[in-house]
Amino acid sequence: MTTPRFQLSCHAVSDVGRVRELNEDRVFSDAEAGLFMVADGMGGHEGGDFASSTIVGAMQALPPITSAAQLSDEFYGRMFRANGGIRRRSQEEGGRVMGSTVVALLVFGGDYLCAWAGDSRAYLLRGEFLTQLTQDHTEVQDLLNRGLLTTAEAANYPRRNVITNAIGVSDYLHLDVSRGHLAHYDTILLCSDGLTTHVSNEEIGEIMAGRRVREICDRLVALANERGGTDNVSVCAIQFHLSKATVPVALTGADGGGERVT
Repeated sequence: MTTPRFQLSCHAVSDVGRVRELNEDRVFSDAEAGLFMVADGMGGHEGGDFASSTIVGAMQALPPITSAAQLSDEFYGRMFRANGGIRRRSQEEGGRVMGSTVVALLVFGGDYLCAWAGDSRAYLLRGEFLTQLTQDHTEVQDLLNRGLLTTAEAANYPRRNVITNAIGVSDYLHLDVSRGHLAHYDTILLCSDGLTTHVSNEEIGEIMAGRRVREICDRLVALANERGGTDNVSVCAIQFHLSKATVPVALTGADGGGERVT
């Protein structure tokens, strides 16, 4: 069985913002391997910077990818090593808390896999519909899921930025995943919470619609900074175009619903 192969264009921007002195975000993009990532470090200047750099550094020099299984194995193996490296550094510094959120996109053939920990997000724009592929690992999201907070209450919840899962904070590595099939002219956005703190899902969809990847990234970062830029902001946009080549089906899954962009 075969599935369409997609050509892609991508662009990534990472900006320090308007308040922070140091950019603890890192972005990674390897179109040939089909791996894209945004990591948002936490733990102060040295801790957060080390954590996000360790994760992105672990993805360097990927070998030629010939199957979805190989891509997945490379990604998870390198994530485990990065998690271990951050844990060791933390222990060397007396148990200092350091870690990083991460959102990653793996693409092979006509399928994608999105993996994440923390509140960095992924969005899929397909036609007029925007789907958030990730669900935040935060205290406020957990309360929303359990029906203990309303959406209006969550907006003003005092601990809304508390992360419940990240890379490097535990010996156990946990990544949630979502999977799906690509369609012609799909656009996927990866971003740190420096964007979503200031820009709503509806606005993200409106900016993504009908634009090329460079303009998407530039406009989103500019808007976050116009509204205060209280955190580092990083975005990576990937656009897919159907080609005639075909490859074996590999990463299977189902797409979810989304919200319409008008």
